[in-house]
Amino acid sequence: MNADGDGEGWGALADGTRRTIAARLADRPMAVGELAADLPVSRSAVSQHLKVLKDVGLASERSAGTRRIYRLNPVAGAALRDQLDTYWRCSSAGFADVVDQPNEEEP
Repeated sequence: MNADGDGEGWGALADGTRRTIAARLADRPMAVGELAADLPVSRSAVSQHLKVLKDVGLASERSAGTRRIYRLNPVAGAALRDQLDTYWRCSSAGFADVVDQPNEEEP
């Protein structure tokens, strides 16, 4: 799984269609046809987007007869969430440092 270490997960989610697919897979596992039904792209394009999500570890697949069922990888999602939490804590701490500094322009 590459989603948490080198930014590939974030790069994969930079595409709006992939974010939409990931959001729909967060609700429940789905086949390509189900995903493509409500998207303005072809089933082939959805398959290509799913391949990108799989390659970075954000999605996985399993066979169900002749269909492939895709689901979001909760471990990779948690890793991205941890990164966001870290960025948020650092940003908040930096903001607090700036707010706590005395204003040198005041008399």
